[in-house]
Amino acid sequence: MSATSMRTNMCGELRTAHIGQTVSVCGWVASRREHGTQLAFVDLRDHTGVVQCVVDNDVDVRSEFVLRVTGVVRARLEGTVNANLPTGEIELGECQVEVLRNAEPPPFPIDSRADKVEETTRLQFRYLDIRRERMQRNLRVRAKVNSAIRRAMEAQDFVEVETPMLVPSTPEGAREFLVPSRKEPGSFYALPQSPQLFKQLLMVAGMDRYYQIARCLRDEDLRADRQYEFMQLDAEMSFVSQDDVLAAIGKAVTAAAEAVTGEIIPTIEQMTWRDAMNRFGVDKPDLRFGMELTELTDVFGTTEFKAFAGAACIKGINASGKADEMGRNKLDALTDKAKQMGAKGLVWLKVAADGSLESPVAKFLSADEQAEVSRRLDAKPGDLILIVADSWDTTCDVLGQLRNDLGRPPVWQGPYRYVWVIEFPLFVGLDKETGKPKPGHHPFCMPHPDDLAMFDTDPMAVRAMAYDLVLNGWELGSGSIRIHKSELQRKVFTALGISDEDAEKKFGFFLRPFEYGAPPHGGFAFGIDRLVAILAGEENIREVIAFPKTQSGSDPMTNSPTPADPKQLTELGIRTLPPKV
Repeated sequence: MSATSMRTNMCGELRTAHIGQTVSVCGWVASRREHGTQLAFVDLRDHTGVVQCVVDNDVDVRSEFVLRVTGVVRARLEGTVNANLPTGEIELGECQVEVLRNAEPPPFPIDSRADKVEETTRLQFRYLDIRRERMQRNLRVRAKVNSAIRRAMEAQDFVEVETPMLVPSTPEGAREFLVPSRKEPGSFYALPQSPQLFKQLLMVAGMDRYYQIARCLRDEDLRADRQYEFMQLDAEMSFVSQDDVLAAIGKAVTAAAEAVTGEIIPTIEQMTWRDAMNRFGVDKPDLRFGMELTELTDVFGTTEFKAFAGAACIKGINASGKADEMGRNKLDALTDKAKQMGAKGLVWLKVAADGSLESPVAKFLSADEQAEVSRRLDAKPGDLILIVADSWDTTCDVLGQLRNDLGRPPVWQGPYRYVWVIEFPLFVGLDKETGKPKPGHHPFCMPHPDDLAMFDTDPMAVRAMAYDLVLNGWELGSGSIRIHKSELQRKVFTALGISDEDAEKKFGFFLRPFEYGAPPHGGFAFGIDRLVAILAGEENIREVIAFPKTQSGSDPMTNSPTPADPKQLTELGIRTLPPKV
């Protein structure tokens, strides 16, 4: 399979079974070691591994030269076997060396030592960084994931359809990249945040089951799990319920994971958004560790402790075994963080050797209150209890963040724990400018049928037929059952403060087709970059993308972004502002 007109084998595939065979291998010089005055050892590397070649000492090859080596596979001499290499029992002798291309000394070692090189340098020379075993593995894991996803989707009768990259600007919740039109100066396309509108139109068009490994772009601040451009599995299905969508997407995700790890993923569990917030304080819960939020409001129903009296919600977490390692400075830092997140304060209690609770506020808590707190939180000597008393959302948010800070392992560390979070709120908070509700996911989510009666009287209490897939505390993606009736879609737009005129202007091309018979439909999209990063054992999606941007959004390899040529700007009818002083 790997043979070409220039090579018979890959470097890393040679074994003792090849002894006696004359082979040709091609690759890069990983290292050269002198062996007396007559011979030298050259480690030749390709993406499969390295093989040791014994060459004449007068052959002038250095690090990263590109070679073709023809030689005889032979066993290494006793005492020279390298147990750390898959090819460590053999070497190539009687070698003929052809230098295909010489090379300048690389700016950093093409091995694991480059992990300590500044990221900007690695990205500047990304074509060299990718030669390393780590990056080769990551990108091949990515290829396995994509291949497994396609097989799983095709096995379920999904059809791959490509959607446009130049689209109208639509308010999907993130900042867009705009593309000026040369033909119509002053008008702009947008690069797609997602194929959302087009995939729903494909359902109107009768495609029934669509999928695409889609490139999406959002002009948002970058971080470990976010890039300007990213890849996602995008899918839509007609005549389905929520469970149908979850089952189909679950098969694709678990097939991808199995292709990489070899492990069969069990059925993915589900929990409602409210349960996730009550138990974990976040809507993307990490199920790999405990420290769940525990309800304590009723414990302090008649308390005399003023900080707890009358609080709408009181919850606590047990940071097991952390009492001794949390000195006063660290506890003060936790309290400051809680206040920065909006809480009035944070109460900490250390469990002493005799089971009593030690804290500056312990004297304000009755014996019954202390005993019940210890019982509910299963407190043992050496544990640290943290309590927040505030509104429900603030209490959950603060303790959810502290739980992750104190207990969450690296995202890639097993076991892999998937969970579907369902029944998100249809609306979240109010827009500061308009005073109107903001969509929880996007404006096209179907309200929960059981909550439609509350739409006009209590819209903030309405649930959406929306769902997220979470893996080890990272949100992989989200989806929903869609609104397929124009009158309900317009009702949601009105609640969001989108007038009929604005709806027609921005979404007319999307809403009008619904009048021709839109089927009930739903879909989902999950981030392939995030899934691959976890499966590859990486904390940052930049490590599983061939040519990513830095966290500042620049590309050190191409020096982009760069100023546009003035002639181009003139053709586009664009004038730039002077730099800010």
